Amino acid sequence: MTRFKKTIGGILIVLFVAICIAAPLNYPKLAIITGYSAKNMNSSVFIGNRSMEFTDTYDNNFAPVNLADDVVNVKEKTTVASVFGLKERKAIYREGLGSVLINEDFDENSPVLIPNRTKTETRLSYPYGELPQKDTVFNTIDYAKVNRTVTSIFDVNQESEKKTRAVLVLYKDQIIAEKYVDELDKNSRLLGWSMTKSILATIYGVLQKQEGINIKDKAPIDEWQNDERKEITINNLLQMNCGLEWEEDYGSISDATKMLYIDRDMTTSQIHKKVIHKPNEHWYYSSGVSNLLSGILRKQFSTYQEYLDYPYREFIDKIGMHSMLLETDMAGNYVGSSYAWATVRDWGKFGLLYLHRGNWNGTQIFDPQWVDYVTTPSPTSEGDYGGHFWLNAGGFYPDAPRDMFSANGFQGQRVFIIPSKDLVIVRFGLIGDAGVDFNRFIKEITEAVE
Repeated sequence: MTRFKKTIGGILIVLFVAICIAAPLNYPKLAIITGYSAKNMNSSVFIGNRSMEFTDTYDNNFAPVNLADDVVNVKEKTTVASVFGLKERKAIYREGLGSVLINEDFDENSPVLIPNRTKTETRLSYPYGELPQKDTVFNTIDYAKVNRTVTSIFDVNQESEKKTRAVLVLYKDQIIAEKYVDELDKNSRLLGWSMTKSILATIYGVLQKQEGINIKDKAPIDEWQNDERKEITINNLLQMNCGLEWEEDYGSISDATKMLYIDRDMTTSQIHKKVIHKPNEHWYYSSGVSNLLSGILRKQFSTYQEYLDYPYREFIDKIGMHSMLLETDMAGNYVGSSYAWATVRDWGKFGLLYLHRGNWNGTQIFDPQWVDYVTTPSPTSEGDYGGHFWLNAGGFYPDAPRDMFSANGFQGQRVFIIPSKDLVIVRFGLIGDAGVDFNRFIKEITEAVE
């Protein structure tokens, strides 16, 4: 067992702790702080295969999470976090299911089902197989400009503003640029955060192709059948246009933070919220909606094992994203809002699947029309959001192609898909638009491949 003690520096931090301890209204925040620290440390060590020191220095080093101390038991694969011994929270790692933050009532010794995974060797080059790619030199690409542009969003000369960890650029199925910080490489698994929402949407696309669901149907929620919520469709949920109350705030005790760091069953958090707008009249981003969709997905299968197996069997392993791991909550639901891990190259495969409109080397994973669906702007989103994908139709990035769409995650995780340029760009980091000029980055990459 190893204790990793964080350095607590400065009078302001001590004062903050004193306030948290002294004020009853602030004390519950400690549960969020220690919950985040324990869960993120456990996942980073046992899924990402990174050290406690690395995680503490780079992932858990921001206020107020850096108030927490973590105790990691490598043998039992557990992590306990607290702030000066207060509000202990525990996370455990389970093979095949990832890390889960648990409460005192959780039975760690209870047997669990895990997904069945299939890995077959294709003897093909990346991205369609496990062999190195066959390099192709494109006469139309300014490789020097591509490399300069990629390098430009990494920190150099002791900078600490951009916080980029990895970039992958794919053009016509070929890697034309790939770069990592020293601590990571092409085998490192990275957390996509809310890019997981786009993975969840894809599972719906696969299921719809197989006629296992119709997104135009009303959401099958028993609690909604006797009030106006019964009119909400699965489509409304996918477009985040359902009109339900929700607070997506990560700087306070909110619906989102309580769901991720307190709730046992994350699929129920959004169910009990009231309607404050009619469907299609108000767009609002909600991680609660995504986990509600994960719960609806589970209802489509007669057994829990089928629910666990389906995303891997019909989509993830089918396109060779073998590094991907979807984490579950205490109730066994996939956390469709936030917790998918994979290597950068496997995230690149995800982008290529959409670039090729669901066709993976001759196998149609989902209908081509599904791409049209997820890239159709949700009403009132001002062209910024579709079906659990972000869009550039409204010109959020003014110098990027308007047909670009992307999977986006906390701290600037991105898979950009640009059909008009035959490009997929993957970026992982620890800060988003506040530290990286994505508009300029995309503009310069697209100019380099014209």
